[in-house]
Amino acid sequence: MSEGEVFHEKQRLELCAIHALNNVLQERVFTKETADDICKRLAPQCMVNPHRSMLGTGNYDVNVIMAALQSRELAAVWWDKRRTVQSLCMSKVHGFILNVPSRVSLGIVSLPLRRRHWLAVRQVNGQYYNLDSKLKSPLCIGGEVELRTFLSEQLSQDVAEMLLVVQREVEEDGSWLNSDNPKK
Repeated sequence: MSEGEVFHEKQRLELCAIHALNNVLQERVFTKETADDICKRLAPQCMVNPHRSMLGTGNYDVNVIMAALQSRELAAVWWDKRRTVQSLCMSKVHGFILNVPSRVSLGIVSLPLRRRHWLAVRQVNGQYYNLDSKLKSPLCIGGEVELRTFLSEQLSQDVAEMLLVVQREVEEDGSWLNSDNPKK
């Protein structure tokens, strides 16, 4: 499969969480409408929903991502950055969703503001791809060694976070973590 055949949604409004979900699943499953429905289920009594932007442009939080994955029989496992990515059992991980700092820009002008941005990383035909919706096209990271380097670099940013996208059984039995390296 070439980069042109890798599913890759591009950034629209503040819908990076939806794009990250669809990119990690490699198909268009979630829309703004389905994410808004999840928000309503998470906070049915709230006039202003705490799980999305007040302006209705997206900016969904981790709770929406977790609920969306659960609807697909998947789970999100928060990665403890005190561990080394060497302890990941890559064969048990469906994909990764990272939350990283992102610059705010208006056209070609970059503003001195920082926001949070969701992006997906997924293996397709033996190669890992950075499926950041802000990229023009999927960016091939390479194999497992290159992926571990990429993830380590991303997580070295103070405010970066990572979710492992795994099957529910994998979440329950903890097999996403190599048993020979439980503490690292």
